[in-house]
This record gives sequence, C-alpha cells and structure tokens, in this order.
Amino acid sequence: MPEADDAPVIVSSAPGSFARSVLAERHPALIQQVRDAFPWSPERHRALDALLRSSTEGVVEPLDPDAHDREQWDAWGGEYFGRSWFDVPFLWSESYFYRRLLQAVGYFGPGPWQGIDPFAPFKRAELSGSLVDDELAALDALAQRPVEERAAAYLQGSLWGNRADLGFSVGSHGSGGPADGSAGEEPPEPPPLVADDSEVLWSLLPAGRSPGAARTVHVIADNSGRELIPDLVLIDHLLTTGRADDVVLHVKPYPYYVSDATMADVVDCARRIAQASGSAGEAGKRLWAAMGDGRLVVRAHGFYCAPFPYSEMPTELRQEFAGAALTIVKGDLNYRRLVGDRLWSPTTSFAGRTAHFPGPVAALRTLKSDVIVGLDPRTVARLEDTGGDGTDQAWRTSGTHGLVQVKL
Repeated sequence: MPEADDAPVIVSSAPGSFARSVLAERHPALIQQVRDAFPWSPERHRALDALLRSSTEGVVEPLDPDAHDREQWDAWGGEYFGRSWFDVPFLWSESYFYRRLLQAVGYFGPGPWQGIDPFAPFKRAELSGSLVDDELAALDALAQRPVEERAAAYLQGSLWGNRADLGFSVGSHGSGGPADGSAGEEPPEPPPLVADDSEVLWSLLPAGRSPGAARTVHVIADNSGRELIPDLVLIDHLLTTGRADDVVLHVKPYPYYVSDATMADVVDCARRIAQASGSAGEAGKRLWAAMGDGRLVVRAHGFYCAPFPYSEMPTELRQEFAGAALTIVKGDLNYRRLVGDRLWSPTTSFAGRTAHFPGPVAALRTLKSDVIVGLDPRTVARLEDTGGDGTDQAWRTSGTHGLVQVKL
C-alpha cells in the first residue's frame, strides 16, 4: 500500500472488501429497518424500493429536480451519475446514499414527513436501554478516583464509546443484534491501543485555568446515544478542571448516517445525563448550565454532511480550528475524512496525513474501516500475524482495536 497521495481511493467493487459489504449488505438491511420503523405512506415505500434497486443493482442517479440541494450535489459528484454505486469513491457513495435515503422518506419535504429523523427510533431505543443506566452509574465510582485517573477513564470512555455506533451493528457479520444496540452480547475487553498519544493530548490541555487567552477545545462528534454520552462527560471534565475554558461541539445539521449526532441528539443525551442520579446527574446539570452560559456551544455546519475530506473544509471552519487549543475528532468516518479515504500503508505518517489541518488535532477512534495510518511497523506485523499467514486484515474493521493519535 503506497504512502504517496496516489494511494488507491477506496471503492466498493472489490469482492469480499469491507466497502462492498457496506453497500451490498449493510445498506439494504438499513433500508428494511427504516421501512419497519415508521408507518410510511405508499409513496415513501415506493421511494425506498427505488433506492434499494438503484443502490444494489442500478446506477447513481441525480436528486429530484426540485431538491433544494440538487445543484450542489451535481457539482459535488455529477461525474458519477450513470455509474454503478460500487465503482465510485466509497466516501462519496456512502454520503450520497444517506442523502438519497432522506429524499426517499420525505425528510426535506414539503409534506407531513418533513424533518422526521428516520433513525430516531433506533437512537431512542439505545438511549433508554439499561446499558446507559449502568454506564452512568459507573461514574459514581470514578468520582472517588484521583483526577488524573478520571481524566484517563473519561478519554477511554469517549474512545471506546465509538463501539456503540449503531451503524456498525447494521448488517455486520456475527453481531446478531439490531441497529439499536439493545440486544446481543457486549464485545470482549479491547486489546491495548494500536497507537496511543494520550500523554501528548493531555500535555496540550493542562489542568487549571489558563492565564492568557481563553483555551478553546473543539470536539467534532460522531455518533449519538452511547457514544455521545461519554463525549459529553469528557467535555464536562474539560470544563470543570479548567483544561478548557470553553468547548465547541460540532454535530451534523441533519440526520446523516444511521446514528450521527444532531442538535436534537445533544439535547436528548444531555437531558438523559441530567436525569440520572449521583455523579452523572451532577455532570448533566453542569453541562446544561454550560450550554446556557455559553461555555459549551453547539454548531452544525453543512460541511459535515458533504462527501469530502477535511483537507477541503471551507475557510470559516479552518479559521475556527486554527484558533483552538485542540480539536478532538471522534469516530471512524471523521478519521477517514481527516486522513483521506484511501488504502494508505498503515505506517504512513499521521502527522503528514493531517498536516492540512489548521491547528493541533487528536483522533479518537475505534477501527471499523480499512483506513489506517500512523502505526509502528512492529504493531502492524503483530496485528497482521493474527491469522497466522500475515494476511489477516480483520483488525482494521472489527471494532475491537482503538487509537489515540495527535498532530501538534
């Protein structure tokens, strides 16, 4: 796998590849789950049928002529129209699939289904599950630990919360559970991180109020529910310990992928934490207050629903991140956008692949797709020797490995 910028762009045409399984298995399963989640009208069922046929057997087609963003998507990928979904860049085809899914269910209207999140039932089921109760209750024991131990636990919780991604369970082999994450066994305890720059991360955010300008931390969220809750707990820790004077939480402006966080999800999760007892409830109330006084700001830029890497972010986002003490990028999709959705050599420099990012950036991620950079050669050899023949690549997509990587 080459290290240069001509590393192959990931597409979904390779038999047996992870990208192909997403388009051929996960997306059809998701369409069925969305179909079952609401009493859609006949028109909406026909639109879902058409999307299923197009995305599995047909070709990429433009949005409807009256779609509000038709011209935008024509500019973003008009050259892909008329081609198989499996033959265009994976990042683009995934993004466009979700945009077409929203069109199929009438999200952008006009009509009675306008603004209805098709993934809301999955999110609500996960948020109301007993696993969330257990995780919030665990904060009581953590509250008795030294502050540095708490910091490490909150960071790990935010990282491994990414395993609760609803999309990862949709159609995944061997999961046996529905998209809401409410059934099936919990995964085994994870192995050591494949890359761990935690100390570098904390060195950028020392405890205590900064004597100079306000220290701002940006967090680019990934999933809602059981991932967003530990993200919010981490944010509360940053604010209460003075590691950050204020935090900007970036979410999606509308539903995107099956579980990606929107403003409504932030409110739901913050309320869920605040309604808990003990330490969790106290953290939730602090978060609620921080949103009220401006120390925690939520933003939703349209770029987060665009099919592009972060190297192509607009000027206004670049300016925001350039002034941050640190930007924390959560999850697998954001990682793909951060380093580029290509088949890099795993030993490619993380700093090199993120040199475009304006300011210090940290990636917290569990591995659920083929993209990976910044690994030590010995780590790669150990991971790829799991199957005994040096060819086992399951570690890249199984969600059982995680990383913390930082670019200064």
